[in-house]
Amino acid sequence: MATTASFDSAISRSLSLRPSQPQNPVIGHGDGTNFEALWDTLRSALREIHEKNASKLSFEQLYRASYKIVLRKQGDQLYDRVKEFEEQWFAAHVMPSIRKLITNNLVNITLGGVAGTAATANERRLMGEEFLKGLKASWEDHITIMNMTTDVLMYMDRVYCADNRRASIFTTAMGLFRDHILRFPLAGNGANLMTFDILNSVILDQIGMEREGDVINKHLLRSCIYVLEGLFETDAEVENDKLYLTVFEVEFLRSSRAFYKNECANLLQDANASVWLRQTKRRLDEEQVRCQTTVSILTSAKIAKVVEEELISRNLLEFLAMEGSGIKSMIENDRFEDLEALYQLISRVDPSKGLLKEALQSRAIAMGHEINKTIQNTDWSAVAAPAAPEDGSNPVANKATSKGSRKTVGNHQTIAAIAWVDDVLRLKDKFDKMWVKCFDSDLILQTAITKAFSDFINVFDRCSEYVSLFIDDNLKKGIKGKTEPEIDIVLNKATTLIRYITEKDLFERYYKKHLARRLLHGKSESADVEKQMITRMKMELGSAFTQKLEGMFKDMTMSEDLTCGYRNHIRSLGDVDHKQVELSINVLTSNHWPMESMGGNMTKEGEARQNCTWPPEINTLQESFKKFYLEERNGRMLTWLGFLGNADVKVTFPKIPGKEGLLCRERRYELHIPTYGMMVLLLFNDLQEGATLSFEEIQERINIPTQELVRSLQPLSIIPKCKVLTKIPANKEVKPGDIFGFNSSFISKAIRIKVPVVAGLVNKVEDAEERKVTEERNQQNRSHLIDSVIVRIMKARKTTTHSSLFTEVITQLSQRFKPDISMMKKRIESLIEREYMIRVEEATQPTYSYLA
Repeated sequence: MATTASFDSAISRSLSLRPSQPQNPVIGHGDGTNFEALWDTLRSALREIHEKNASKLSFEQLYRASYKIVLRKQGDQLYDRVKEFEEQWFAAHVMPSIRKLITNNLVNITLGGVAGTAATANERRLMGEEFLKGLKASWEDHITIMNMTTDVLMYMDRVYCADNRRASIFTTAMGLFRDHILRFPLAGNGANLMTFDILNSVILDQIGMEREGDVINKHLLRSCIYVLEGLFETDAEVENDKLYLTVFEVEFLRSSRAFYKNECANLLQDANASVWLRQTKRRLDEEQVRCQTTVSILTSAKIAKVVEEELISRNLLEFLAMEGSGIKSMIENDRFEDLEALYQLISRVDPSKGLLKEALQSRAIAMGHEINKTIQNTDWSAVAAPAAPEDGSNPVANKATSKGSRKTVGNHQTIAAIAWVDDVLRLKDKFDKMWVKCFDSDLILQTAITKAFSDFINVFDRCSEYVSLFIDDNLKKGIKGKTEPEIDIVLNKATTLIRYITEKDLFERYYKKHLARRLLHGKSESADVEKQMITRMKMELGSAFTQKLEGMFKDMTMSEDLTCGYRNHIRSLGDVDHKQVELSINVLTSNHWPMESMGGNMTKEGEARQNCTWPPEINTLQESFKKFYLEERNGRMLTWLGFLGNADVKVTFPKIPGKEGLLCRERRYELHIPTYGMMVLLLFNDLQEGATLSFEEIQERINIPTQELVRSLQPLSIIPKCKVLTKIPANKEVKPGDIFGFNSSFISKAIRIKVPVVAGLVNKVEDAEERKVTEERNQQNRSHLIDSVIVRIMKARKTTTHSSLFTEVITQLSQRFKPDISMMKKRIESLIEREYMIRVEEATQPTYSYLA
């Protein structure tokens, strides 16, 4: 038995049996000593052992006495007499001393009352310790005595008990201590109390004091717990029937539950979430240590569960929702220590982290909506506009400031787009840092955070356009001066945002438009970084998504080779014409480039773009290149797109008689200007000095759309730094009926002048009308995609049900966009009308069949 081993040292000190004395034998050869005589000898020896006078006894004589009794088949009488002796000893000598230690105060504590005169915790502690020491001493004496008794009755245990399947005398004696000491009824207390009840009450009271911060005798409590661990409900000694488990642990867990339930209520009323987290963690650690040093390690998991249920699970929602200290405050104020503790506690009670997941999602969505609302409600024109000077000085500077202010006001929505993405990325960085530092990179919470960001991002109807503009801004100027690792960070953030977008087809439309303008206008900071971005999108979204983007880069590479080849071709023809216009050409594959988004959208929907009338110098150049191009590419058709090109035009301004300074001599400037602007300027080459052209005359000669002509004339006739044309009336608006002439008095400090591109050919946020057109075109493209997917499915399956067809279509298109059910129904009806498929009339559920 485990308890026996713990007292081996005590036994070795107490048991000192002398060798046999031949002059006073217990049993002589052939004498007729009966059972009673032998029992009297053993009973006398047992009394000496109990009274701690065992040093005078002879082990051999006592062993022979018990041996003789068992040999004569009287083992049952000996067994019962020893048992009866122990019961009498308990009643006469052990229980009275223990009963004296059970005061009225202990009884009152056990009954849940007030401890009489023992009003202080210290007095209760001392009184309880005195009782526990007395009980411990009785138990240790009993163990020592029974070990010595077992040695004397060794033959009875080996023969009689084994043959008759009775418990050993030691086991029986342990049961007697249980029944006659621990289960002894305490008469006269007005209740059915036993020593068990007092023992439990004192131990629990001592543990309660320790929980309140008092110092207790842990070793003493542990010794008393050993008593309960060494005793069983029956002499069969079944492991699960230990008194510790059946009597003490039940009460320990019950009282602990009540204590922690009350403590949780106090925390809810008086404390905040941070205090709750620290207190809960401290209590869990305390109970773990208590199980190792005071009670039993068998209770470790059970008491931990009690603490978890009462301090964590039961009121978790209330603590999470605490105003000023709950999870909202933790996230907003970056209280990472609290969040880490919260994650650890919730992980103990809920492996799925359901409440934490919901709280994180809810907070991330709420903060995302705040970003959306802030962007939508901010007047970016007022924010961006610089303050007016107070002293009224420096009119030139004031004029420049006003000009810059107007430019900023015109692009305030683009500023808002970049600000929105920056805010989303800052929020993403915040949650990513939190996820790593506080949540141990938990995949469940990562999924929840990802879903939350996807939800609030896609609620914002401009997310696809804004993300594309953010990438456009970074690839034009944002990566300038950055190292490769810093560029990788920017690209990773952009890829993450793309991953969140549901309408990836709409994002693709915007990205193609913005990329096209960067490539054609030379705005991209690095072609390598552009290609890296496309590679990342290809890995994220698939090759079908980036096929046309890759085609655009391929066109640009081939165009460089074409330009070089054409120039070599011209040089190989012989004498070089110094008046020959030098041509750089970009040949664009129509299927790869979004023509309608790069200037083709200036015409009405469905109306073909009119062909402009090119100047003779340009016509000759076009024909020359066309002949060169078609030599090896027979069957191709070239369409010249003036709205996408640009030109470097050398302009000479004559000296003006009677003027001084720069005006008294000839001036030469080089203007970098859009192609349509070049065509306008060439019209003034053949005009006589002082002659003018009206708006209508210019439009008739070059045949370009009205809106394009307005955009071409505005910078040339209004903006001071490139005002090479005069305009009548001299206002800031260009409209039909205006008169334009050559501004011979134009002067500039710069030799090379870049004519600003008026809004329309730069990447900016679309206005409401442009947005409507883009969405209509995207919906039209979706219709074609749905048609193609339906036909592909029907061609493969021949016949399928309505629900199966819809499920398959949604599955195949979900990577690009979420198909609208009503649109899918319309596309099916359209395909039926065009005889691609028919309905199966006799089917029990709606079914379609493919028509070959």
